[in-house]
Amino acid sequence: MDLSLSDEQKQLQEAAERFVRDKYPFDARRKIAAAERGWLPENWAQFAELGWLGMAFSEEDGGYGGGPIETMIVMEQFGKGLVLEPFLPTVVLGGGMIAAAGSAAQKQALLAPMIEGKKQFAFAWLERQSRYNLADVSLKATTEGSGWSLSGHKGVVYNAPSADDIIVLARTSGAAREQNGLTLFVVDAKAKGITRRDYPTQDALRASELTFDKVSVGADAVLGTVDGAFPIVEAAVDRAIVALCAEATGCMDAINAATLEYIKTRKQFGVPIGKFQVLQHRMVDCFTNAQEARSMTLMASLKIDDKDPVVRAKAASGAKVQIGKSGKFCGQSAVQMHGGMGVTDELSVSHYFKRLTMIDLMFGNQQHHLTRYSNLAMAA
Repeated sequence: MDLSLSDEQKQLQEAAERFVRDKYPFDARRKIAAAERGWLPENWAQFAELGWLGMAFSEEDGGYGGGPIETMIVMEQFGKGLVLEPFLPTVVLGGGMIAAAGSAAQKQALLAPMIEGKKQFAFAWLERQSRYNLADVSLKATTEGSGWSLSGHKGVVYNAPSADDIIVLARTSGAAREQNGLTLFVVDAKAKGITRRDYPTQDALRASELTFDKVSVGADAVLGTVDGAFPIVEAAVDRAIVALCAEATGCMDAINAATLEYIKTRKQFGVPIGKFQVLQHRMVDCFTNAQEARSMTLMASLKIDDKDPVVRAKAASGAKVQIGKSGKFCGQSAVQMHGGMGVTDELSVSHYFKRLTMIDLMFGNQQHHLTRYSNLAMAA
């Protein structure tokens, strides 16, 4: 099997590397994170100009005919720079669900401006009791005339402070935790009845707690079919997991490089600590872990568009397990080898470690996906 990148993919990789090198040196990233918005509109406009917002969508949907490999390439470079722009919630999750389930009119109204950089999304699915269960949804959507009324709470909604539209997962029928009876709605972020509490996350992204109090939407707000949203959401989240895995590989490369440079220059007993065999062995283990994570991510990227949902789900969960294991090892090792300064805000290592820790928790941690993989394997 030829796993080498095509010429177009190599150009994409070079462009993403150049963007991170020019726009995301660590000091510049800290300033962006400290700003109220938490990301730069000019960077988002550059994403659109470079075609990154539409690269993974079909030409029929207004995109450029790429796919998961293109997303993997860009997300890996984003991980190296700890890029803060809301690519994952807007493009991978929001855009992915609209492309999969939206009508022609919805794609024209939502996907086209997103690709142009003029519209952003947030995905509201998580609730206080949900843990990692995508089907554990209590927010109710009830019929109201020809439309719907939404009431309930959603938590940790990434990019909600900046989003133009919020894609809300609501229960339209069935009991709690049933996969049937879930429906997606596209809701104007400024709709009457939405109360928002914004906050920065531990890894410097932006999220919100949202309360919906009888928020009225029309029948055209339904994305896909009524009661049939779960397969769409599960597929979109699996794609988001693979994108997160790619980002994590970039984080691991960066944290390993920073640690290697440090042990080459930090001296103890008159010699660089990198001369000590125990630290050399630890760096080899860090490199091995990063390569294992990269291999699993590539495998998942190749399988995530498989027509068999079980193949897709196993690929995503398998990669997420390895990312959780490798990210924890590389992050903890980097902090240990740097000593106390490894957890200070002034050092990039602490920020990479925080991001790797948050990636492990997003959409299910290592243990959750190990259990999911095991259940899928036994059911096959």
